[in-house]
Amino acid sequence: MNILVRNVLGISFVIYYASQVYNMKSEFPSAVPEIPVSDMDAALDYYHKLGFNTDWGGAEGGIAGISKGHCRMFLTDIAFRAHHGNAPPVMTWLNLDSKEEVDDLYEIWNTAGARIISPPESKPWKLHEFTVSDLDHNLFRVFYDFSRDS
Repeated sequence: MNILVRNVLGISFVIYYASQVYNMKSEFPSAVPEIPVSDMDAALDYYHKLGFNTDWGGAEGGIAGISKGHCRMFLTDIAFRAHHGNAPPVMTWLNLDSKEEVDDLYEIWNTAGARIISPPESKPWKLHEFTVSDLDHNLFRVFYDFSRDS
């Protein structure tokens, strides 16, 4: 057990903390974005076309967990997110492992009827990327960072 004393506006606070708080993992797990949707059933149908699976939830609870491989996202409807006030559109970046994977996913999603905003292109900022929109205008920038390629 460690003790930390803080003085805030002339008031001393004594804080006891366990040393293991400072021995956290040095890496975080993957982030799970919350994607705001207006119609859960329509959104689930759209994401299924893109190859995502519904892991749990749906329209009844206002939240659904979807995934494809290691990519996980939560879809939330208006009522579920009302107390936070978050609304579409949001931007989510999907980091792939090669230019070829970006190009291949573009072809798969384009064939599946994804709403393509821009086709794959190698940008001056060293990202090979394309952009897709969902039914609520949330954007997905699918990219590969080629800045470290030799």
